[in-house]
Amino acid sequence: MSTTKAHNQEPSAFAGHVHSMLVAMGEDPTRPGLVKTPARVEAAYQWLTRGYSMSVTDEVGSAVFEEPHENMILVRDIELYSMCEHHLLPFFGRAHVAYLPNGRIVGLSKIPRIVEIFSRRLQVQERLTDQVADALMEVLSPQGVGVVIEAVHLCMMMRGVEKQNSRTVTSALRGVFRNDAMTRQEFLGLVHGASVQR
Repeated sequence: MSTTKAHNQEPSAFAGHVHSMLVAMGEDPTRPGLVKTPARVEAAYQWLTRGYSMSVTDEVGSAVFEEPHENMILVRDIELYSMCEHHLLPFFGRAHVAYLPNGRIVGLSKIPRIVEIFSRRLQVQERLTDQVADALMEVLSPQGVGVVIEAVHLCMMMRGVEKQNSRTVTSALRGVFRNDAMTRQEFLGLVHGASVQR
């Protein structure tokens, strides 16, 4: 859906709905500050939900390499921004993604791209965490994957319980990250910046 429109074209259905929402709120969509708001909101939501037009296959491409590396690979503190599907309010935070290779590795930049694909959709944090883990399992068939996401939700901060300092932490463990206590301990220790005692 293109955001570029000729001056003589009618507003899109999306912009029309935003216009109706403004009226329902008691606003005047014709006042100077709001005249272009429907089109701006449409463009903003297209950007915020661009993950729907992205695929893991396309983004990873040929960046999977045969490599006999046998130790854990972790990309920590990946910034993420998403939209709560219940209230259409943002949530944002950090993802920590690790895997234990099984003869293949993926280009490091592709891990944040996988996070981006799924976070730039209407989401719940629990599903987002699972989707990132499952995508990496599918791409690499590794020995295991671990994902931890820490985020704050504006639907909890700006409305409802209005708790400003709450943070939600979710995890998804696959393969040896779930089944092997030492691997799980190493992963969680690296996520939290602690040294692992062996």
